Amino acid sequence: MTRHYHSGRIYPRTAVSFVALVALVVLSAICGAIVWNIAGDDRRIERRVDRVYSIDDPQFSHEMSVLLGPPFIGGNRYRVLRNGDEIFPAMLGAIRQARQTINFESYIYWSGDIGKAFAEALSERARNGVKVQVLLDAVGSSKVEQSVLDLMTNAGVEVRMFHPVRWYTLSKLNNRTHRKLLIVDGVLGYTGGVGIAPEWTGNAQDPDHWRDTHFEVEGPVVGQMQSVFVDNWIKVSGRVSHGPAYFPLAKPAGDGHAQMFSSSPTGGSESMALMYQLAITAAKVSIDLSASYFVPDKVTENALLAAIGRGVRVRIIVPGEHIDSEAVRAASRQRWGKLLQAGALIAEYTPTMYHCKVMIVDGLLVSVGSTNFDNRSFRLNDEATLNILDARFAAEQTAIFEDDLKHTRQITYDAWKNRPWRQKIGDAISSLIGSQL
Repeated sequence: MTRHYHSGRIYPRTAVSFVALVALVVLSAICGAIVWNIAGDDRRIERRVDRVYSIDDPQFSHEMSVLLGPPFIGGNRYRVLRNGDEIFPAMLGAIRQARQTINFESYIYWSGDIGKAFAEALSERARNGVKVQVLLDAVGSSKVEQSVLDLMTNAGVEVRMFHPVRWYTLSKLNNRTHRKLLIVDGVLGYTGGVGIAPEWTGNAQDPDHWRDTHFEVEGPVVGQMQSVFVDNWIKVSGRVSHGPAYFPLAKPAGDGHAQMFSSSPTGGSESMALMYQLAITAAKVSIDLSASYFVPDKVTENALLAAIGRGVRVRIIVPGEHIDSEAVRAASRQRWGKLLQAGALIAEYTPTMYHCKVMIVDGLLVSVGSTNFDNRSFRLNDEATLNILDARFAAEQTAIFEDDLKHTRQITYDAWKNRPWRQKIGDAISSLIGSQL
């Protein structure tokens, strides 16, 4: 029998072959998991949705309710919060007033002074008998300091990580929770784009402090927000948070109609993409889009082009030079040509990173939440978006959009077409991985 020598030991050829075979099987499994994560296994929407109603047609809200669910529900009040100086005091104030339960889910928790402030507020409530559950994404919150986690867990806060990175969790590697949710006592909710990190503090006064928007919600729709949190809490803990402390009987807090819509690769990976396409297709007057990451797929791009073709005004604000991912900016820029040529207004926000995620359609529908306008949010991440049908609220959001527009640099088609070749090549290369951005 032929033998192989290594480090003073003798191995039979059959043993070496077996080890090689096992290594090959393991490597193949890893590669297969990576490919599955990138490609996914669901059939995608391949064609633009036909236009059969407008936003103000009752059929729109009816189909959004029954096709995507849950239903639009009345009796809600909303308050917009701009930048950290407004967002964090409101959230921390709500936490400190909690009497029974606090459920908090975030993609990013990066510590710093603001991370410590949240940890202290959550811990103080837990020590006083409030049931506090915190769910953080294991990748997005990988920078959180262990001392911050220890502060919470030692006080009785139940902290869980969503899809920790392990060799045996490779099949879930590309599925992150990108949701931003805070629900207090089942009656007060917050959602939007903000993460718990120093970048979100302040008032967008310089490149170190980002521009973002969050929303405070009261009313029956908060129960839908709670159910979105509970959905992921079941995944990480195996337990169902329920009862009147989590789902009290809903009381009207205003007169607004809203729907808390969520999506996940494990439960309707196409739902978020379909929601946006239904809204874009129903538009007849205007679409204003604040998009921190704007990398639309071909179907969504065609829906926007069709809207412009029937006379809809399309305005899009995206980040400029201050952005946390230059690859995303390049992939986004690669897709601007047809939209600009068709008449869309695309403008780059110049003062700081623009992290807003808001869509306003026909001065009536406002979609706000964690969802970016890209494939990762549409099909790969767990996301949550609050859809609001309220003309007064939409008018307020339009005014904020136009105020942001004053701090942008508008991109013309000629400028886009004549950008440097080096930039064109970089844009094209980044666009090749656009489905993963």
